[in-house]
Amino acid sequence: MSAPKKVVLAYSGGLDTSIILKWLQTEYGCEVVTFTADLGQGEELEPAREKALMLGIKPENIHIVDVREEFVRDFVFPMFRANAVYEGLYLLGTSIARPLISQHLVRIAHETGADAVAHGATGKGNDQVRFELSAYALDPSIKVIAPWREWDLTSRTRLLEFAEANQIPISKDKRGEAPFSVDANLLHTSSEGKVLENPGDEAPDYVAQRIVAVEDAPDTPEFIEVGFERGDAVSINGEALSPATILARLNDYGARHGIGLLDFVENRFVGMKSRGVYETPGGTILLEAHRGIEQITLDSGAGHLKDSIMPRYAELIYNGFWFSPEREALQALIDKTQEHVTGMVKLKLYKGSVRTVARWSDHSLYSEAHVTFEDDAGAYDQKDAAGFIRLNALRLKLIATRNARVAGK
Repeated sequence: MSAPKKVVLAYSGGLDTSIILKWLQTEYGCEVVTFTADLGQGEELEPAREKALMLGIKPENIHIVDVREEFVRDFVFPMFRANAVYEGLYLLGTSIARPLISQHLVRIAHETGADAVAHGATGKGNDQVRFELSAYALDPSIKVIAPWREWDLTSRTRLLEFAEANQIPISKDKRGEAPFSVDANLLHTSSEGKVLENPGDEAPDYVAQRIVAVEDAPDTPEFIEVGFERGDAVSINGEALSPATILARLNDYGARHGIGLLDFVENRFVGMKSRGVYETPGGTILLEAHRGIEQITLDSGAGHLKDSIMPRYAELIYNGFWFSPEREALQALIDKTQEHVTGMVKLKLYKGSVRTVARWSDHSLYSEAHVTFEDDAGAYDQKDAAGFIRLNALRLKLIATRNARVAGK
């Protein structure tokens, strides 16, 4: 790959991406543009601007963008319409943020005339795949630089030496070994590495940063109502809210009641297993609520088909194929099923659990007249079930007859 002239870097303002910024300047002699996304990670982002300026980045080349509404509206909500869960447990909080970041990296590259983008993902994880597959899907001619796969800064000591040699400030907590690595956004917080690397050791209590311990959660349950329109949450307790505000509000409820903590060993796309602790309080509530409204508004055929494709859909997101034609095709099917997923769900939050306790909708398929244990006034003729059973039993009877005949020879 020829040396890039201008690079757009996904920049957090932290030590690692500051080292990458300086490395790009010294290794390639290129101009660097920074992009910092406000994904609701709960950190002050102005220090990223100050650090970039200190490292010689022109003010017009520093991009700090609030993408919270876009993140929830265009990425999180479509994913939750599918009830997407990877390997039965993981709500894909890190996975779903990466295509959005890549989309902005490519956009800024086009706007600034940059010929490359760069990220700080290591060569062992999934994020490198997610960033790069997304970038290439959006611009097949873009160059992608992954310093962790190129440089010789292979130890913490080497990184700190490079930082000191290039006058990159190092906070006191960065000089020692970090107890674990953290990635956060509005959907979740993930913690990996160091004290969490041995799955045989229980995660220390201090790992959880967003959710209170179940033991410390309120002793009294709390009830909330979440309103839906066409599969997306639109209100809480009757108050219409924006997508990002809804998720933030649900995060507050979930965190207070100790909801959404997951200790998980997953299969990475690159082939190895890794252990992570995930905190997804609002997402856990949202998934339960969405399932609750689907129970009365979604036809069984459409719902069962949707459930059958969900693992494939979740795997595509996990593996970085958000912008693939197959994910978009599945999304079209999923969105078609959501046309009548409109109504209200009442949820009970208590000691680490969230449970649907009531649901109602003008689009409901639930017919009390048909299902009642009392007199249904002719709504359903129970004699019809006899023929239904006979027809469904026919092939089973033929198989059993054949098996008996063959066994008797």
